[in-house]
Amino acid sequence: MKKLGFGLMRLPLLDKNDPSSVDIEAVKRMADSFMKNGFTYFDTAYPYHRGNSEVAFREAVAKRYPRGAYTITDKLSLFMVREEEELPDFFEGQLERLGVEYMDYYWLHGLNERTYRQAEEMHAFEFVRQKKAEGKIRHIGLSFHDRAAFLDEILTAHPEMEYVQIQLNYLDWDDPTIESRLCYEVAVKHRKPVIVMEPIKGGSLIQIPEEAKRLYKAARPELSVASWAVRFAASPSHVMMVLSGMGDEAQMEDNISYMKEFQPLSDEEKSIVAQAVEIIRKSAGIPCTACRYCTDTCPKGIAIPDYFALCNNLKRFGTAAALVTRVYLGNLAQAHGKPSDCVKCGKCEALCPQHLPIREYLQEAAEILE
Repeated sequence: MKKLGFGLMRLPLLDKNDPSSVDIEAVKRMADSFMKNGFTYFDTAYPYHRGNSEVAFREAVAKRYPRGAYTITDKLSLFMVREEEELPDFFEGQLERLGVEYMDYYWLHGLNERTYRQAEEMHAFEFVRQKKAEGKIRHIGLSFHDRAAFLDEILTAHPEMEYVQIQLNYLDWDDPTIESRLCYEVAVKHRKPVIVMEPIKGGSLIQIPEEAKRLYKAARPELSVASWAVRFAASPSHVMMVLSGMGDEAQMEDNISYMKEFQPLSDEEKSIVAQAVEIIRKSAGIPCTACRYCTDTCPKGIAIPDYFALCNNLKRFGTAAALVTRVYLGNLAQAHGKPSDCVKCGKCEALCPQHLPIREYLQEAAEILE
């Protein structure tokens, strides 16, 4: 397979205020372009677009292409299951929404210390092994958001896991919290191919300082800023697939342009990326990827990623962003809780793949924005 996967997490919407309002016709056009250019790998999960990501795949791909023409991956989202008895219905519901009889890859979703304990208590590893034995899953694995040492523990205890999906991008490669490089090395140690998520860090590696953009353009003026992040993620030899959460047809066309005939980063390009990392780190704000796992659990309905984005824009662009920030802040406050409404319950932090101190950041956001 070509190394670019279509992550169905940030699909085009009919209503930007409603993440469930997926623009199916736009997704059809994107899927057609993707497959016409030889790409076949689609990745989804039930929480994405409040269940409608799976439905969008069914309408755009499963109903319109023969089963052997594509690869579909989905996930057992343990944070959405309360008891072991719910696992079969959860899984069968996914097959129905996808419109398929089997999944090519199925992950235990977002494992960390808390969800790993839950997976063991619910016998989730045994469940996915059984579904594989029944022919309803071709390959099983896990997506992971924790420290490398803990990934080593899991893979030692569960060698039956065939693949590992990790967050990997050039900003997190040596980050002491995310430990992308160390997690990659653990997967290699256990001989597990790696699937990459968040190669552009939720779009953060597009909205980088102008100094870093100039660095990239001077070296390869024909390439987009995003291409440097995706190619970095695809370059390690044990990376099998890089997922990109493409939100419109322009992003799709750009990714296809440099991934159709993928070329790993040269040593000179790696040096340029290292220089960009130093520039970005000096100007970094809140490192939120806008995955939105936090928002569904917030008892006050706070639009956490949106407020963080507003704070980051103010930090990066100063007074130039003040007016638009005020407008967006007013819109958000009408439909969602304000940062100061946080009751510090910590539910958001338990689900955050970046391990962010969200409660502290919300207090900071309240001081800045309100």
